[in-house]
Amino acid sequence: MEKLKTRMRTLEQAFNAVKESDPETCLTKYGLRQAVLTGKVPSVKCGKKYLVDLDALQEWLQGSTAPEFPEVSSGGIRRIDASRPRVI
Repeated sequence: MEKLKTRMRTLEQAFNAVKESDPETCLTKYGLRQAVLTGKVPSVKCGKKYLVDLDALQEWLQGSTAPEFPEVSSGGIRRIDASRPRVI
């Protein structure tokens, strides 16, 4: 079995990791949550929680552009592209 190479964390854990690496960061928990909800930071919804890849979060914080994900619309039935990861 292949080992996972991603470091997925909850929003709280991701914020604490950023705060630990840079105690004087201006990033807030609210700011991180809004970045996840708007799709600026790629995430996966697992139950009621969002999981964030720490490497993707670090790239976003350094100013790298996040991969473009299709906008998720609410309501109606839509075809899902199985080749792309689903971001909610």
